[in-house]
This record gives sequence, C-alpha cells and structure tokens, in this order.
Amino acid sequence: MDENRLVGSHIKGEESALEHALRPSTLNEFIGQHRVREQIDVLLTAARARKTPADHILLSGPPGLGKTTLALILASEMSAPIRISSGPAITHAGDLAAILSSLVEGEILFLDEIHRLPRPAEELLYLAMEDFRVDIVVGKGPGATAIPLQLPHFTLVGATTRSGLLTSPLRDRFGFTAHLDFYSDSELAEVITRSAKLLEINIAAESIIEISGRSRGTPRIANRLLRRVRDYGQVNGSSLISLQETRTALEIYEVDALGLDRLDRGVLTALVERFNGGPVGLSTLAIAVGEERETVESVAEPFLVRHGFIARTPRGRVATAAGFAHIGRTPTSGIASLFDMPPPDA
Repeated sequence: MDENRLVGSHIKGEESALEHALRPSTLNEFIGQHRVREQIDVLLTAARARKTPADHILLSGPPGLGKTTLALILASEMSAPIRISSGPAITHAGDLAAILSSLVEGEILFLDEIHRLPRPAEELLYLAMEDFRVDIVVGKGPGATAIPLQLPHFTLVGATTRSGLLTSPLRDRFGFTAHLDFYSDSELAEVITRSAKLLEINIAAESIIEISGRSRGTPRIANRLLRRVRDYGQVNGSSLISLQETRTALEIYEVDALGLDRLDRGVLTALVERFNGGPVGLSTLAIAVGEERETVESVAEPFLVRHGFIARTPRGRVATAAGFAHIGRTPTSGIASLFDMPPPDA
C-alpha cells in the first residue's frame, strides 16, 4: 500500500478515535438539548420499568449536534447491543431484511440518514416496525412466495438531517420524534471545557469562549477547532493556550470571528463580487466557487442563511446588506432595495 495512504489512514483513524473518546456515554454527561434529554430520560425510564424495549425514536437536526451520540447513549442506558447502519448503505430491501433478521431481542438498530433509504426497503421497514416481522420473497414472477419471518422486538433509532424528505407513513411509525437545535455559546463552552479536560489540554477560559463563538452552534465543530488550537499550542511549546494563540491558530485554519470558513467566505464573496449580490442560481454559484451543488446547499448555505448573510428567493440566491458588510462591501442602491423594501401594509 502507498505510504501516503497509510499515513492518511492513520491520521483519520486517530481523529475518529479522539471523537469517540469525547462522546458522553450517559444522559447525565450529555450537554445541551435539555428538553430532548428530559423526554428521552422519561421514555427510557418507563421502558426499563416495564422491562420492554423502548419505542422507536426519530432524531432530526443539522449534522454534528449529537444524533449518533444519543443513539449510543440509548444503547448504554438500556444495556442493549446496538447495530449501526445508514440509508445510503442499504441499496435494496434484501440488505435491510438481512440486518433485521439477525437482530436479537431488545437490540437497538441505528439508521443514520434514514431519509435516503430506497423505497422498497422503506416499505419493508413499515411491517418490521409495527408487527416485528418481514416477508421474505422466494422465487420470481407468478411462482414467487412470501414467507413471513417473525422478528424479535427491537428499537429503531432513525437519524436524519432532512426530516422533510421522510415520507409520512415512515415518520408516523416512530413513537417519539425529537429535533436537535443548535447550541448556545455557553453550552458550547461547557462542551469545550469537558473535552479539554479529557484531552488534558491546558487552555485559558477566554480561549474557550473564543472557540465557542466560532463553532457555529455545533459541538462537532467545537471539538475539531479545539484540537487544531491544541496542535498550534503544542508546536509553539505553550504550557497554557492563550487567547492570542487561539486567535492566531483559528486564523491559520481560516475560521473567522463568526465561524465562517473558506467555503462560506468563498460563496459569499462570489455572490457579492462576481454577481453583484445576485440573484443567482445555486448551480451557477457552485461552479463559481469550484464546489458541488450539494456541498454548497448542505454545508455553506444553511449557516449563511441562518446568520442573515444570504437569502433564498424565487429568482435565486441574493446577498443581504449584512453579507455585503461582512466582507467589507457596500451594496449598490439597486441591490439594497431588495432588502429594504417596506412591508406591504406600511
């Protein structure tokens, strides 16, 4: 195997191991999402009292907020084994049937990106979730026979970043649905403080606040930035990572004061400078920054829209006055009128 590939695989494996080590293992250790955590605690406590598997659970929300972590916590709290798969990994109904038929009583099946399940597999899942059985089709054509196979009682935990793509029949079969919201800066500071302690990083309190403010409300990003700041402090031989070192490290990794990274700024700059603030189509904007349409739509755009830097309109994407200001540009009078129009009843 190529030496560079070996090194890359080692680094990726080390990062994955670090992320796994930082995951909380109980609901009490899980920071943030207070309402969801309370609801899940009631659900699990009742299931344990009845000595039955928990009801099926659907977790929705943007990436990096803890859906996988909560699934692992569910297994830990229920003292149950967990099987992990994803919608894209299941290419046809037979794949799902094989997974379901190998489950044991009380096992938790975690399906990430469940909205990407193929339709035949999704229809198979309906019966499994409600009646705990699947019909195995033997043969083809008129001579095909469906053999019912009884399944042990299991708990399905589905995770999705795009709950609107779930069909109503699938969504309605979950006994409990929860939406995870972005974290506040104070909650992220708690996450970073906990992670720094686990990783034995000596970091100043103001540095933690600085990282939390640039983490886009997402614990996964907060932990990633913490590790990059740690690397910078290690290279410079710092015994305590100061605020200035933190800011310098984040500048090196192109994360600005509001958390915008290279892709975010590239999209915003292209929209303002190349297209005079828009409107411009998503595909054209993606070509302008050299990225795939899906990457711009799912990675950069949600954050820019949430911060009011760009807006979606029927004619395409447009930069707002705040977006112009963030990159040091002034909107033209024509562009400004798109955002400064008075309400219809004014």
